[in-house]
Amino acid sequence: MAAHAAPPIRTRMRLRKNDVVQVIAGRDAGKQGKILKVIPEKNRIIVQGVGFTKKHTRPNPQRNIKGGIAEREAPIHASNVMVVCGECGERTRIGSKTLADGKKARICRKCEGVLDK
Repeated sequence: MAAHAAPPIRTRMRLRKNDVVQVIAGRDAGKQGKILKVIPEKNRIIVQGVGFTKKHTRPNPQRNIKGGIAEREAPIHASNVMVVCGECGERTRIGSKTLADGKKARICRKCEGVLDK
């Protein structure tokens, strides 16, 4: 009998592109940056200025690519970051609330300020 691989567990990500987050675990703990990309299938995010890796590239004159060692941001796990509230300026957990106009918005759990622009 062949063992089947379990399907990946789908978790709901509350983080979005352009959110300002602070890294709370790992070698870049304490750094803040803006989310450049969200990868919900792997529960990972790419944060500006955090988690650099070196990428070795071969020169390709046809595509006008210079060779060498380039540094770029690598994905980090979403559980290693917390959102920074724009109103109180502290890192916080995310709540949700239905606003007066009927729209659902993400809110700061500390100051109850709206995180969605």
